[in-house]
Amino acid sequence: MPGESFRFIHASDFHLETPLGDLDSLPPHLREAMAEAPRRSAAAVFEAALVENVDFLVLSGDLLAPQAAGPHGMSLLLDYFDKLHAKKKPVFWTAGIADDPAKWPEAVPLPPNVTMFPKNRAVAIPVERAGRTICSVVGRSADGRSVLHVPSYRTDPTDEYTVAVGYGTADANALAEGRFDYWALGGQHNREVIEGGAEGAAVYCGSPQGRCLEESGVHGYSIVDVDADRTTRVHSVECDSFRYCEVALTASDINAVGGIRNVMGERIVRLQHENGGRNLLVGWDISITDNDSMLSIGDSEELLSWVRREFGHGSPSAWTCHLKVRPPRTYPKSWNDEDTILGDFLRAAEKHRKSDGRDLNLAPFTEESMSGSSAMPSTTATMLAEVSPSARADLLDQATLLGVELLRGGKPNLVQKS
Repeated sequence: MPGESFRFIHASDFHLETPLGDLDSLPPHLREAMAEAPRRSAAAVFEAALVENVDFLVLSGDLLAPQAAGPHGMSLLLDYFDKLHAKKKPVFWTAGIADDPAKWPEAVPLPPNVTMFPKNRAVAIPVERAGRTICSVVGRSADGRSVLHVPSYRTDPTDEYTVAVGYGTADANALAEGRFDYWALGGQHNREVIEGGAEGAAVYCGSPQGRCLEESGVHGYSIVDVDADRTTRVHSVECDSFRYCEVALTASDINAVGGIRNVMGERIVRLQHENGGRNLLVGWDISITDNDSMLSIGDSEELLSWVRREFGHGSPSAWTCHLKVRPPRTYPKSWNDEDTILGDFLRAAEKHRKSDGRDLNLAPFTEESMSGSSAMPSTTATMLAEVSPSARADLLDQATLLGVELLRGGKPNLVQKS
């Protein structure tokens, strides 16, 4: 016997307590919009649930940390929960780590249309429309583990289409063991579809608004349509107001268009076309391979100021939040062979690079060491002087580039922008 067709929205990871990141400053003309971006994207999810022809809303964790988000963040959720209650639309909320149910104030009850699933067991709830059950929603809030425990989702068998709501990491094989029609997953900020994880689909819908360059690309929520024959169609809807974009440039990219500023301008125009009328937060990763490339880029501080001035004040804006110039791994052999200070310096740098910089001692270069201060705690001294193995090679490359610029008479970049 065919079932009922229905539609619902799946969203997660609002993180209303977390502002936009990877910013070394807040540009005055974007300050207010940046501050409101997380709330605006979350509000877009609720507005869609109110105006779209959906039967219910599924929220898969990490909506907010109540104490950090404060009344401002909590009121957004409560106001929209009340509006959905007035429209008789249920909300199913599986809490994650940030929004642990124990952190929600007891003095602030949730409206009756909101089900926050418990942490200690999975609960199955039938969803009804006009007196008929259209599907079943099974959920369990996270118990502090980052891995989703699928076996704990076992409930009484049902013939109804079943939506499982979970938080945490899981692979397709683990999810498939649950034998659910749709997995509404949370805890991952970038959207991902887990092929083979469910009969219909298994989806991490991601955060409605990215927070850093590691969360580059489209962000939003999912609208899920289920036909009477249980066919599942998942539609991704964009709702981010600021979009992080990572751009990698090489020497060949620069040479192809006649200069670094030309290629940066071309890439920004392309990004604006591809991403519609929203503000962009751009991170540049520029790799140089030879002296000509290094000279064509010039001073990275100057380049950063230029790209922000030229493209960061439009509407929409393309604001550069990060610009990194990766030094060449090797310099011209003729420089290494010189009987000069530059040659000595490059040979010493190569020696340290071969040992991954393990023999470098940075302690004498800290301000406290040079001033003779002994009041600094040993843990602080260690933090200042020691560099993690993952960052040591990059630091050595940057120091080598600075030395080459100084010894060749170029303008050094004394501050690496982040």
